[in-house]
Amino acid sequence: MRIGGGRQEGAVQLEEFLNEVRDRGEYQSRDEAEHVSTAVLWVLATRIAPEEADDLAARLPAPLDEALHLERGRPESFGLEEFLWRVAEQTGARPRTAQWDACAVLSTVADAVPGGRVDHLLSRLPTRYAELFGRTGPQAGSPQAGSPQAGTRQAASSEQT
Repeated sequence: MRIGGGRQEGAVQLEEFLNEVRDRGEYQSRDEAEHVSTAVLWVLATRIAPEEADDLAARLPAPLDEALHLERGRPESFGLEEFLWRVAEQTGARPRTAQWDACAVLSTVADAVPGGRVDHLLSRLPTRYAELFGRTGPQAGSPQAGSPQAGTRQAASSEQT
């Protein structure tokens, strides 16, 4: 699936993006999808270089792009577990639900921006981040991989980590 339109070639419209996140994450409302999207993108922005965040922001609609523009220095270095913990902290969710949330948002990002840009971003992150963007091997789509398409949000919320 390719979603597109927007202010720059390859940029996506806000409603289209949020509808996709809402469907993938099985959220109750557009507002919930926007809140989760903003939280995940904000945490991602703390992990990647400012230039990479700016490049990604240029392809996402306002106000989501603003979550990628942080006043900060160099990116922080942390693994997938810390990333999910930070998403959980931002959303008030459990870590397993945070993985679901991150997959819903980042797999939509992967579909919304040109593949080469996502591949470049992933080349700068630890390998395990690829599963959040829907870029896994044979386990893609399995609940173990954390894919929102592989179960229900309610099941992810009720699991213990």
